[in-house]
Amino acid sequence: MSIFKPTWMVERIYDLSADDLKNNGVEAVLTDLDNTLIAWNNPDGTQELLDWFDMMRTAGIKVIVVSNNNHHRVQLAVEKFGLPFESRALKPLTFGINKAIKHYQLDRKGVIMVGDQLITDMVSANMAEVRGVLVKPLVGSDAWNTRINRFLEQFIKIILKRKYPELKWNRGLKNNGSN
Repeated sequence: MSIFKPTWMVERIYDLSADDLKNNGVEAVLTDLDNTLIAWNNPDGTQELLDWFDMMRTAGIKVIVVSNNNHHRVQLAVEKFGLPFESRALKPLTFGINKAIKHYQLDRKGVIMVGDQLITDMVSANMAEVRGVLVKPLVGSDAWNTRINRFLEQFIKIILKRKYPELKWNRGLKNNGSN
């Protein structure tokens, strides 16, 4: 079960402050796109998202999208924000994370992967040996292909809660006794 275990559980990506990230040695945030950074059905994002990007830029923390979506879909979603990205990441495999680490010359110790799914985002983070931050989905609905993962994740979450009772939702990076 440790393959599914996040390092931290934070309600929303916007709850990750630059100070918390810096204090935990984070230099780069790799982030899933749909229902993590933006609602899957609202590619325009919010003012809160723009403010968060400004905070990360000011702090010198890189934000890179690592998504399983195709190049065209990711490019359309992130070009207005000026974000670099890796598409067709093949999560839960480590392909996209490793490609981003190599392409942007990142130190694995200073990288976190943020996502809203255990089966894709947290597994890929753990397999790539970077810290994982599980967030709650931004909206309650999902694309059809994500619904299967959500169904399976219900059972995984029950087992994780039993095995790791210290895992709790927070509004920032707190020590969950993880990784």
